Amino acid sequence: MSPDLSLAVDLGIAAVIGLAVGLERERTGHTNGPDARFAGIRTFFLLGLLGGVSGHLVAEGTAVAAVALLGAGGVLAVVAYALAVRRPGATPDGTTETGALVVLALGALAGTGHRTIAAGAAAVVVAALVAKSRLQRLLLERIGEGELIGALQFAVLALVVLPLLPDRTWGPWGGVNPRELWIVVLIFAGVNYGGFVAHRWVGASRGYGAAGLLGGLVSSTAITLQFSRRSRDEPALSGSLGLGIVAACTVLLGRVAVVAATQAPAVALALVPYLALPFVVGLAVVGAVLWQGRHAVADGSAAPLASPLRLGSALQLALGFQVALFGIRAAGDWFGRAGVLTSAFVLGLTDMDALTFSMARLGKEQAQVELAARAIAVGIVANTLLKGGLVLALGTPTLRRVAGGGLAALLVATLVRLSWP
Repeated sequence: MSPDLSLAVDLGIAAVIGLAVGLERERTGHTNGPDARFAGIRTFFLLGLLGGVSGHLVAEGTAVAAVALLGAGGVLAVVAYALAVRRPGATPDGTTETGALVVLALGALAGTGHRTIAAGAAAVVVAALVAKSRLQRLLLERIGEGELIGALQFAVLALVVLPLLPDRTWGPWGGVNPRELWIVVLIFAGVNYGGFVAHRWVGASRGYGAAGLLGGLVSSTAITLQFSRRSRDEPALSGSLGLGIVAACTVLLGRVAVVAATQAPAVALALVPYLALPFVVGLAVVGAVLWQGRHAVADGSAAPLASPLRLGSALQLALGFQVALFGIRAAGDWFGRAGVLTSAFVLGLTDMDALTFSMARLGKEQAQVELAARAIAVGIVANTLLKGGLVLALGTPTLRRVAGGGLAALLVATLVRLSWP
């Protein structure tokens, strides 16, 4: 592309950016009436072009002239805002003037040759302007103080605390890795937050079912442990918590298949006969529970959820998880593992992802594909038994009936296929 044609394309994109923002301002009526703002479609078009010329001057090394042009455009927007808010009864809405500054900046970005980034950012800006009423409804009706505080707390835990923790392992039987253990805390806290948001947005009856589906993508055992304990605190929600457990355990089957496929497609293919029947059974159980409760009265009696993250509970559960992991690894060191299937059963009790990865590596040898798939199925049986024990030991009678019945159905479906030669 010749330099002149390249410049024309840069300036054209810069002008179109201004045109798009100006069109949105005109369409929403911000340029008409007694509270009209200073810029419409033509002014924004020219501001975009001004930014594009400034960016080109920067690229050519004429930075002084570029700064002068951009400064003039910025002063125009600031003065226009100052005059607008001084009108009698005017509201201090600076969206149009801020949009003008953004158009200048994106135009300059396009003028320096960064066309794709400038155009993409402009599309996001226009989409945000168009979706103003929807965003306001979301903020006012859906996102409350609890959701906002929980999100900020989780951001601090994930982005500030996690990087500060050492990524080293200390101690016997696999040891303790502070960063990995904190990730477990984040998983529990994230599941708590997901349940809190789903509880408020779609109601208590459906909220924990949705949280179970999402949590199953991370840790169905964590979901089972957490929801079983929570049923004691909120017995009115035992049915929906049990549904969430069954949903999470059903999603686990799909997650195992995907993980295996990324490592050894042949193992994933051999897994299909082992996973298909329990997956269908799990979907049927979830569907039956939802259908049965479609006319049920909402769980209005449930206690309000005060803490989105329930960090204290998350810490307790993570520590309990680490102790259980120590016990399993110590037993393996003391008594040994009699063969691949025994090892799969032991490892499947606590970590299906680790089992799937290790068996996928084993299955890269063609002669071991069927054994690897069968070992993963054995691990699923162990994992289901563990979760069934958690439900029976920690859950309410209603949770035992819903989640225990669902887990029993999944277990039987898996054992049916394993019993085949």
